[in-house]
Amino acid sequence: PRNSTPFWTFLFLLVLAHFLLRVGLGLTAYLPDLLMVAVLLGARRMGAPVAALFGLVLGLLEDSLALSAFGARAAATAGVAFLGARSRDIFEGDSVIFLAVYLFVGKWAREAAVYALDVRAGRGDAVMVLFVDGALAALYTAVAGTLAFLLYRAVTGER
Repeated sequence: PRNSTPFWTFLFLLVLAHFLLRVGLGLTAYLPDLLMVAVLLGARRMGAPVAALFGLVLGLLEDSLALSAFGARAAATAGVAFLGARSRDIFEGDSVIFLAVYLFVGKWAREAAVYALDVRAGRGDAVMVLFVDGALAALYTAVAGTLAFLLYRAVTGER
């Protein structure tokens, strides 16, 4: 069995970077969603219930800093993490193309779920929020997450 400590350290660093850069430095609009990268990568190595709990805990951490719709991000993140863990049953391997598509779909699904769960008035037009802003955020997150994982693989020698 391979040593999983470097991988979990990598995920911890992604979560730490997410909160330091987004909350500590206020760069929310300029950064990819490193929290979702950590959730989605971690989910592929967990059972579905544990992944859902992992997503819920990280989603609650993120929701605790949000000004509205408390719980929407936590529920959406838990659901996406659960499905991410179950994706191992359907898709095998960790090719770069699969990883990029997986991160894109996972981030976009979370955006869609948050939109559906957020019942505030004035949350924006669905087409704009989901198919423009959501798709661009998902693409940005997928590219950044793929590059971060490739860097992790280069540093650790993991395949």
